[in-house]
Amino acid sequence: MSFEDEQFDDGVSDDAARVQLDLWKRLFGYALAYKRELAFLIVAAIATAAVEVSYSLFAKWVVDDVQANGMDASFGLWAGLYLLCNLVVAVSVGGFEWIAGRVSCYVSHDIRFDAFVNLQKLSFSYYDRRPVGWLMARLTADCDRLTGILSWGFVDMIWGLTIMVGLTGAMLVMDWRLALLVMTVLPVVWWVSIKFHRRILKSARLVRSTNSEITGSFNESIMGVVTSKTFVSQDANAKQFGTLTNRMYQASVRNLVLAAVYLPLVLVIASVAVNLTLTVGGSFVYLGLIGAGTVVAFTMLARNFFWPAEIMSSWFIELQMAQAAAERVLSVIDEDPEIQDSSSVLRALAAAEGSSAAPLGRFAADGGHARIQRIELKGVGFAYDPDQPVLRDIDLAARRGDTIAIVGPTGGGKSTLVNVICRFYEPTAGQVLIDGTDYRNRSLHWLQSNLGMVLQDAHVFSGSIRENIRYGQLSATDAQVEQAARLADAHGFISALDQGYDTPAGEGGSRLSAGQKQLISLARAILADPQLLVMDEATSSVDTETELAIQHALAEIFKGRISFVIAHRLSTIRNATRILVVDEGRIVESGDHRELMAANGRYAALYRQQGLNEATREWRRVTNTERSTTT
Repeated sequence: MSFEDEQFDDGVSDDAARVQLDLWKRLFGYALAYKRELAFLIVAAIATAAVEVSYSLFAKWVVDDVQANGMDASFGLWAGLYLLCNLVVAVSVGGFEWIAGRVSCYVSHDIRFDAFVNLQKLSFSYYDRRPVGWLMARLTADCDRLTGILSWGFVDMIWGLTIMVGLTGAMLVMDWRLALLVMTVLPVVWWVSIKFHRRILKSARLVRSTNSEITGSFNESIMGVVTSKTFVSQDANAKQFGTLTNRMYQASVRNLVLAAVYLPLVLVIASVAVNLTLTVGGSFVYLGLIGAGTVVAFTMLARNFFWPAEIMSSWFIELQMAQAAAERVLSVIDEDPEIQDSSSVLRALAAAEGSSAAPLGRFAADGGHARIQRIELKGVGFAYDPDQPVLRDIDLAARRGDTIAIVGPTGGGKSTLVNVICRFYEPTAGQVLIDGTDYRNRSLHWLQSNLGMVLQDAHVFSGSIRENIRYGQLSATDAQVEQAARLADAHGFISALDQGYDTPAGEGGSRLSAGQKQLISLARAILADPQLLVMDEATSSVDTETELAIQHALAEIFKGRISFVIAHRLSTIRNATRILVVDEGRIVESGDHRELMAANGRYAALYRQQGLNEATREWRRVTNTERSTTT
């Protein structure tokens, strides 16, 4: 994805290269949740700033005391006050280092949590357009950059403003003419900041967008390492990754150069102010207008006046770079799911909340399951791209207890049809009715609570086998988990493992075979007790023995439910209530196995061809086995 695409996708225009106060005000709301900690940080920052001002005043008082009293000056008093100031600084700095670190962790947690919660709500279409690395960069590097500035930046801002106000007051009291001389430099600092901040922010956006692409490339390379090695494409991958890292290098260097030029300019301007103070102040001493102690103090005050300005300038640069991250993180938090409950559904849910009747929830008023009796599709069409429809004029009705098998060529629309039925996508034409009601007039939670899926590539989470099965119903007991495993015909292989149900599955189920993962996925679906069950080519990647085990389990599981089975092996769906042949987004044939075979159409041709292919493979297997035995 190019930088321009990143900008468009995040809703960030090039004209927005400025500090957006509304954005930071909203983000700072995360820190405001910890008012006591922030109050302590403010007190500590003010105390530190007050002591910093006192150091310069001590210099004046000591010099004036020595000039007036010589060796009889109150050295003990000044030493005691100086030690007291050091103690205050040590306690204050140590305190806000500790508290600011805690606030940083709290804010990081809250931002990541909000982003993660919203990601769970977003529709499938959101993930279709964004790679995993794109999202990972926002929840890791971008969040880290934000939390630093929201905690440490807040401390330095309070400290810097307090000390600059204190120093300004002290200078005005001692000599207003020298004070105005020092402050005449401030407009120059402001002008330099205005010139640099737009360029710094623009380069920071490019750095962050390229970082997302690099993270995505890392993720794809790791996930696809077997494919890369199989096709010996490591060099091509390295070349592509090198292009990304080179772009990252150039953007980072530009960003660092701008920052490296900006900070020294502020330092030079500060040095000019100090030199002006020494020059003009020295002439005032020569003319007898002020004392030497005042000049010494003013020199320290002028130097310290620009010290917080330097710190705040560096945070200003960080603010601009973090703003690019802020825009990206908030784009995740603010993203609205394309599929969500309508306003009428939300009102009905609000009205039913707290009452015994919950017509839109999973359970009926009597406490039993809200059984789905009928699903009907009327003239359903769907298109990812309006110019390229995927489904056209789909009419279908299924009753409780029906098993609807869906077959057809690759790309014909089988999975899309099931995704629309499950409301992972909503139809762009027509209606999906559940018990006579458009499912857009029911809650998403209601439908998803009654839905169970077993996919071709079964996903198994890291953790034990027991935890993976219990994912179907988190409140299930161990006995219920084992019963679901028995129904899925998975109890046998699980019991044979050294740790049984407590055996770790490994990341992504790496310690299990494809067939074992399918059986665990099936047990998880059984435990969820769904009223709508979807099998998406669940047996296409398993061996014959596992397929037979799954088929045996399914015979019982299909009872009393509406089931949709996307089939790769046609021999597994002979007993389906109805078989649909889907091609080019249309249902071209419909009927049971006998009817379709008698019609001698596409299904019959596919069935015979697949049977011939399986027979040929079996003949070759037997032949090769006999040859090996003879040899």
